[in-house]
Amino acid sequence: MIHEYRLPREVVEIYEGIKNMSIRGAGKIAKYAVIALMKAAEDFKGSETRDFLKYMEYAGSYIKSARPTAVSLPNAVTYVLTRLRKQNITSVDEGKQVVISLAQEFMKRADEALKVIGELGSRRIENGDVIMTHCHSTAAVSVITTAYKRGKINVVYVKETRPALQGLITAKTLAEEGLEVIMIPDSSVRYFMKKVDKVVVGADTVAANGAVVNKIGTSLVALAAKEARVRFYVATETFKFSPYTLLGELVPIEVRDPREVVDEEWLKENKNVKIFNPVFDVTPPEYVDAIITEKGVIPPQAALLLLIEDYGADLRETGLSAPITWEE
Repeated sequence: MIHEYRLPREVVEIYEGIKNMSIRGAGKIAKYAVIALMKAAEDFKGSETRDFLKYMEYAGSYIKSARPTAVSLPNAVTYVLTRLRKQNITSVDEGKQVVISLAQEFMKRADEALKVIGELGSRRIENGDVIMTHCHSTAAVSVITTAYKRGKINVVYVKETRPALQGLITAKTLAEEGLEVIMIPDSSVRYFMKKVDKVVVGADTVAANGAVVNKIGTSLVALAAKEARVRFYVATETFKFSPYTLLGELVPIEVRDPREVVDEEWLKENKNVKIFNPVFDVTPPEYVDAIITEKGVIPPQAALLLLIEDYGADLRETGLSAPITWEE
């Protein structure tokens, strides 16, 4: 039962950080999710293996409930817990070591994936290209900074990305790397697209049909790029591909607090105005030129094949508890 388990303070803090967006970005969320599992395992006080496994399942469910849209969160938890189930552990201490080892393995492979994505993505950038990006994506930043270090690009247009202004994080990161960063208002994307050669963005979720769920405003950037015949690339680790969409499930779009858009005083003064604050939108696959992953650069239509390769057999056998796999 839920009331039987008390999670450590570190796990609750990570949960709250993911929920309130002080921990943000799909890749960062995934890493913190497995760190939370590791902290939960280390804190377990019981001596029964069965109790430990139930406790870890509860911890996983709790962590996954923090944010509904970014599939990296449940996928990261699933990576650890599915492999834990398959280990046939014989003691609590052994179980703790397995969880710690799996969490560290996930983080290491995630870091390696970012390096490969940066390498592969930089090959799609040509000398002298001007880049535009949206929101904050570690994978997209990896592509842009790798291309910069190879002398291919100097100028990047970064959208402010309201209401949470994640673009400021990207602008600061790229400027510190040495790039010339031009911050632009979200509403000016069509105006500036004529100055751009390539668009590189990240993803929170990639669906089986190749549609990309990302920070609100991404689809408008893709639309403007399509109109201007500018290449639109999505850089993402494969743990952001959603196995749930293989079974026909829709990706839930998170709606957040109106106070992220306007302040409390304005809300009180304008009670007859309703504020709707969706965090993500969906970019159709036909607006995406390629998805850059650690497994290679694929057309969006190949997302289904990648998902079947990684999840197909396990989904048929065990429902939605399939593990993520990385190929050498």
